[in-house]
Amino acid sequence: MEKLLYGVAYYDEYMPYERLDTDIQMMKDAGINMVRIAESTWSTHEPQNGVFDFTSVNRVLDAMHEAGIHVIVGTPTYAVPTWMVKEHPDVLAETKKGPGKYGARQIMDITSPVYLFYAERIIRKLMEQVSGHPAVIGYQIDNETKHYDTSGPNVQLQFVKYLKEKFGTTDALNKEFGLAYWSNKVNSWEDMPSVVGTINGSLGAEFSAFQRRLVDRFLSWQVDIVKEYRKPEHFITQNFDFEWRGYSFGVQPNVNHFTASEPFDVTGVDIYHPTQNDLTGIEISFGGDVARSTKGKNYLVLETEAQAFSNWTPYPNQLRLQAFSHVASGANMVAYWHWHSIHNSFETYWKGLLSHDLQPNPVYNEAKTIGADFNRLSPKLVNLKKQNKVAILVSNESLTGLQWFPFNQKTELNYNDIVRLIYDELYKANIECDIVHPGTESFDDYSLLIAPCLYVASDELLDRINSFVEKGGHALFTFKSGFTNEHIQVRTTMQPGRIAETCGVNYQMFAEPKNVKLADHSYNVEVNENEVHTWMELLIPTTAETLARYDHPAWGEYAAVTGNSYGKGYATYVGCIVSRELLAGILQQALERAGLCGTEQHYAFPLIIKSAVNEAGKQIKFLFNYSWNTQSIQSPYEKSIELQSGAIIEKDQELSIEPWSFFILEIQ
Repeated sequence: MEKLLYGVAYYDEYMPYERLDTDIQMMKDAGINMVRIAESTWSTHEPQNGVFDFTSVNRVLDAMHEAGIHVIVGTPTYAVPTWMVKEHPDVLAETKKGPGKYGARQIMDITSPVYLFYAERIIRKLMEQVSGHPAVIGYQIDNETKHYDTSGPNVQLQFVKYLKEKFGTTDALNKEFGLAYWSNKVNSWEDMPSVVGTINGSLGAEFSAFQRRLVDRFLSWQVDIVKEYRKPEHFITQNFDFEWRGYSFGVQPNVNHFTASEPFDVTGVDIYHPTQNDLTGIEISFGGDVARSTKGKNYLVLETEAQAFSNWTPYPNQLRLQAFSHVASGANMVAYWHWHSIHNSFETYWKGLLSHDLQPNPVYNEAKTIGADFNRLSPKLVNLKKQNKVAILVSNESLTGLQWFPFNQKTELNYNDIVRLIYDELYKANIECDIVHPGTESFDDYSLLIAPCLYVASDELLDRINSFVEKGGHALFTFKSGFTNEHIQVRTTMQPGRIAETCGVNYQMFAEPKNVKLADHSYNVEVNENEVHTWMELLIPTTAETLARYDHPAWGEYAAVTGNSYGKGYATYVGCIVSRELLAGILQQALERAGLCGTEQHYAFPLIIKSAVNEAGKQIKFLFNYSWNTQSIQSPYEKSIELQSGAIIEKDQELSIEPWSFFILEIQ
C-alpha cells in the first residue's frame, strides 16, 4: 500500500433519501479515503433473471472518483435474490436442520451448479461495468464466506468422490476410520450413507474438512473470474471472519484461513470486539495476528465497529485507540461497517459511523481525527513489519476433533477457549506472536512454539515439532496433544504418543479434577487461583523434571506440568486445564527458558506495547492504555519522537498515558 486506508462500507441503495453529495462531503471531512460497495445488493443489480441494472454502482463510482475516494467493489454473491429461489428452490443449502428457507443471507449451496451459473454471470456483468473505472483499487470476493453447513445429496455425492480419490478402496476407508464399530462398515461406495447422521468422529471430521475445502474451491473460482478483468494494479481480497460469540473470538471452525487465503493478493478480515469497560484490544490483536500470519504480510480490516450495539458505543478516545490498535498489528486499512445506521430490517440497531439522523455525532467527530492522523502519519505507519519469536500452532482439524470428543460431557469449554486462554495471557504479558498451522513448512524462525490441544496431528507434523526442539527450539504442549493421528484414530502407544520422548513423559489415565490444586511449583499465585478444572492427565515423567504435581490425596503421585531437555532444546508439557493465573506463571517460565523476556515484559495489561519496523527501517513502539487509569512508564527506549504530537522523548523520560489513549514512538 502507498498509504493507510480509512474507510466505510457504503450502500447508496440503503439510503432513506437522496444524499450522496452530502455523504461524500462528510466522508472527505472525516478523512475517509476508501469505500466498499456492491457486495450486498445482488437483487438491485439483477432485479429479474437476466435483467441488469448497475445504475447505483456507476453513480457511486463516478461520485467517489470525483471526490478522490477509492473504491473496493465486492462480488454480490453471498445474498441471493428472490427470483432465483423462486425459479430454483434447490439453490438453498440443505443442512442437518433440513431444507433451507429464504430470508437470511448466506443460505445458498455454494456447490450448486445453478447457483454457480448465476453467480458467475453477475460477477462478469459487474466486472464489465467496473473494472475499467479509475476509482476502483481492488475487489472483495463474496463476504465472510463459509460452507453454511451445506450437506445435501449433491454434496454427499461429491464427498464420496473425494473419499474414493483419497482412500481408493472402502477397505482402506473402513480401516482408517474404524467403521466396523456399530456396523458402520461400508462395503461398497454405492452403499455410502449420508454423513449427516454419522456417529463416527473420524468420518464426521473428514466431512468437515471436505466442507472447508469447498470454501477454498469456491473462493478460488471467484478469484479466477475476477482476474480475467482486473487491472494489474488492482488487488483481490476477502473479508474472513472468526468464531462468533457475540463478537470475534477464535479460530473459524468452518474455514481454514490459511488455505482459503492462498489465491488472494492480500488477506482481509472482519474484527468485532467488546468496547466500553470491556475493551482490551485482545480480539483486535488476535484477529490481526491470524490475518497477518496467513501470508506473512500486512492485511486489511474490511469491517470493524464504529458504534454497533448499545453496549459497544465507544467511550471518548476509544475509536482512536481501536483504529491504531489495528495498525499496530500490521493493518494497512481500517474500515467500518457501516457508514450510517440502517433504518430497517435485520441490522437496524447495528449502528454505523453516523446515527439514524445521519448527522455529525461524537463518534463521527472522533473519526475525523483518525482520518487526519492516518493521512499525516501514513509515511511512518504504512506497511509495518513485525518479527515475532513466539508462534501459536492452531489447527482446524484439532478444533473439529474436540467438537466430536470434548473434554467431558458437562462442559462447553472447547478448543478455542484453550487457544484464547493462552493467547490472552501472552497478550497481557506484552508477548507478541504469530499464528502458524499444520501446513507451515518450518518453525525454525521461532524460539518458542506453543501447541494448544494439538489433538489431531499426523506423524509428520509431530516429527517436525520434535525436530524443532531437538535443534534448539522450545515447545510448550498442552493436554490432549498428539492423542490421535490425522484421521482421529487414537494412537495405540502410551500417550502422548509421538511426542512422548521429546516431552520426557507418558500417561495412561486421565480424570475430571475435583478439588484439585497444584503443588511443588514456583508459580506465584494465590491459593484460590491455584485451581485445576475440567481435565487432567496423570503424568509419569520418564526423563522430564516435574514442574508441578497434583495436590490431591488420590492423584498426588502424578505430575501435572513437566519440562524436558531434548537435544539442544526444551519441551514443556501441561497436562491439565488451569486457572489464568497459573497459566501465566507456566508461560512466563517457558518464555524465560527461551530467552524471550525483554524490556516490554516489565509492563503488563492494561499497558500494552506493540512493536514494528517501518519502511524507513525505524523501530515503532505503540504504547496503549486500555483502562480508565492513567498509566505511567519511564521510556525504556533511546531517544524517540512521539508521532502524534511531534514531541521528543528521551530515554527514561516519564510518560503518562491518559485513559483509553496511546503514544506512538519512532526510535531515532
